[in-house]
Amino acid sequence: MPLHEGPRRPGEHRMSVNPFYGPANPVGDMAEAPPTHRLPDRPMAPATAHQLVRDELMLDGNARLNLATFVTTWMEPEAGVLMAECRDKNMIDKDEYPRTAELERRCVAMLADLWHAPDPAAAVGCSTTGSSEACMLAGMALKRRWARRNSDRYPGARPNLVMGVNVQVCWEKFCNFWEVEARLVPMEGERFHLDPRAAAELCDENTIGVVGILGSTFDGSYEPVAELCAALDALEERTGLDIPVHVDGASGAMVAPFLDEDLMWDFRLPRVASINTSGHKYGLVYPGVGWALWRDADALPEELVFRVNYLGGDMPTFALNFSRPGAQVVAQYYTFLRLGRDGYRAVQQAARDVATGLARRIEALGDFRLLTRGDQLPVFAFTTAPDVSAYDVFDVSRRLRESGWLVPAYTFPANREDLSVLRVVCRNGFSADLAELLAQDLERLLPELRRQPRPFTRDKGAATSFHH
Repeated sequence: MPLHEGPRRPGEHRMSVNPFYGPANPVGDMAEAPPTHRLPDRPMAPATAHQLVRDELMLDGNARLNLATFVTTWMEPEAGVLMAECRDKNMIDKDEYPRTAELERRCVAMLADLWHAPDPAAAVGCSTTGSSEACMLAGMALKRRWARRNSDRYPGARPNLVMGVNVQVCWEKFCNFWEVEARLVPMEGERFHLDPRAAAELCDENTIGVVGILGSTFDGSYEPVAELCAALDALEERTGLDIPVHVDGASGAMVAPFLDEDLMWDFRLPRVASINTSGHKYGLVYPGVGWALWRDADALPEELVFRVNYLGGDMPTFALNFSRPGAQVVAQYYTFLRLGRDGYRAVQQAARDVATGLARRIEALGDFRLLTRGDQLPVFAFTTAPDVSAYDVFDVSRRLRESGWLVPAYTFPANREDLSVLRVVCRNGFSADLAELLAQDLERLLPELRRQPRPFTRDKGAATSFHH
C-alpha cells in the first residue's frame, strides 16, 4: 500500500460540518468541526461520523468507470451479503473457523483441476491477499529450491530471476526485498513482452527461474509460455541447466482456461512449477484475494511452511501476513459454485466481445492505431495515428476524465520509451452499452482535440498516476 505523510503545514484543514448532521440539537451538537489529522477529543454520533466520511468519498472516481483497474468492481448482492457475514472471521485461525478453511481448500483443488495439475489432489496451494503476495511466495519457493540445489555455492553466489521488462511491479519488489538480481528481457519493435529465446540466453547456473506473464498489464497480450518452456528445454539439453518457470496468471489464468482451452500455458507443461492468479481480477471477486499453486509438494520446499500451534490447533501456513478476513475466500467459493465452467466462460466471453468491439470502434475513428485488440485478455492498448500531431494520448486521457472515464495514458519501458499509449480494461460490469457511451464521448472530443495547436501535456511522467 502507499505510504502517506502527515499534515504538511502547521495549520491543518478542518472539516466543515453541516448543522443538520447533529442528531438532536442542530446548533449545540455540532458547535465544533472535528480535526482531520489528530484524534478528536470527544466522540460523535455514528450517523454524523458516517456522513462526514461519506461526503469526502464522493470525490473519488466512479469505480465502474475506472478502465485502468483490473480489479473487480461489481458482484451480485448475494456475494456482498456473504462477505458481510464473514468479515469478522480471521482466515488464519483455521481451528476456530474450520468451514472457512475447508472452502479455501476446495478453491485450491478447483484451481488445480482447472490448471491441469498432474494430480490435483497432490497440488499445493493457498489463498493470499492478492497476486502480489502470491508472486512473492512463488519467488521465495524458487529461490529456496535453487539455494538447496546450490548449497555448496550459496550464499556466495548471487541468484537471479529472468523476466520481461513488462512484468508487474511486484516482481521488482520481490527482487529488491529478497536480494535477487532482476534480469529483464527488453521490448523490441512491435514485441511488447518477453522473447523466449532472449530469456533463455539470460539464464545461467544462478537463475532461480523464469517468469512468464499470462496477460501483460501493458497491452493485455499473453506471453508465449509454451515457447518459453521449449527454449528452456533446449537450454537444458545443451547445458544441463534445469530452469523452472513460474506463470504469473494474475488475469489470464482466469480467462484462458475458459476461452482458450487449447492454449498450452499451465501445469500441462512439465517445466511450469507454480502459477498465481488474482481472485479479485478476472476471478470476479471484490479486492483482497489471490491464489498461489505449486505443481506438487516438491515444488514448495517444506521448510518454508510454518506449522503453528494457534488457539489449540496445529496449522500449516505459508504467507507473508497473518490475520486477514475470510470474506474474500468465501466470496471466491461462492463465485465458483455460482458460475461453474459454463458461467465463467459466458462472463469472460462477454468481456472479450465488449473489448474487441470497442477496439474496432476506436480504430474506425481514424485517429488511433491499435497495439492489441482485446482478443486475449479483454484488454487493449492504442496510441495516436502517425499523422496526429495536435494532441497526444495524455490529452485524450485528461479530456475523458472530464466525463468521468478513467482511461490511463502511460509510456512504455526501456527500448520503447518513445511509445505512449492508452489502455482500456473491460471487466464484468462494463457492458456493451457503457462501451458505446465511452466511444461516443471519445468521438465527441475529437473535433476539439484536432483544433489544438499542439499537445498540452508537458510533464508526461506526472500526467497519470498509472505506471503498470
